[in-house]
Amino acid sequence: MNRLILKHGVLVTIVIMMIFAWVIVQRLASGGPSSIILLVSVAVPVWVVGTAIFIFFWPRITVGGFKRIFTKRGMGGGPIPVNTLYAVPLSSSQSATSGSVLATGTDDVLYLCGWLDVKPGPRVLHVPAMEHRYYSIQFTDPRSGANFAYVGTRTTGSAAGAFFLSAQGWNGDTPAGMIRIDVPHHAALLIGRVFVVDERDRGAAYALARQFELSPPDLKGGGPRAEAS
Repeated sequence: MNRLILKHGVLVTIVIMMIFAWVIVQRLASGGPSSIILLVSVAVPVWVVGTAIFIFFWPRITVGGFKRIFTKRGMGGGPIPVNTLYAVPLSSSQSATSGSVLATGTDDVLYLCGWLDVKPGPRVLHVPAMEHRYYSIQFTDPRSGANFAYVGTRTTGSAAGAFFLSAQGWNGDTPAGMIRIDVPHHAALLIGRVFVVDERDRGAAYALARQFELSPPDLKGGGPRAEAS
């Protein structure tokens, strides 16, 4: 539904405006100007309240749509389990023929995607050494639709590393050598990108993309495991 609205947004807007104009004409024909005043007095509050509700729920609908696609259909390799990263082997244009949700992206990168849920407990994002190759992973809050964290060349460097992902309020210790990232509402949409120089480089880029991994942490000696308060 989200993609349908985005694809045909202009047409949908025109249809809504035509319906609204038809209602006004019918009101004028049946009741005169007084009926228009009544219509406006009802329509304006409904419009204001409806807009506020739409703004509040739209990020949840959109990000939730990604979750359903990833966990139920997948990106070509079958459903992607929660707390799993999947590396898409094709570019966005090559994936377009299969109706990929990432078909509008750039052909200069290979995508990674997955749904993170740290409510049962923290997870660790393992990143391979990328040398001089650009990569990034964005963390999107499903409630607001805002990106609250980035892991990548421009933010955390290109060296191999491990990132400790936990719910806000988790009171255990972060394992040594890991960078902690708090997940505001227990869950996040993860979209990653690995740069591809050209078609000959695609195999090497894909091999690196497959090394990104989400796994449970080994908390032995790293503090007690605790749930978010």
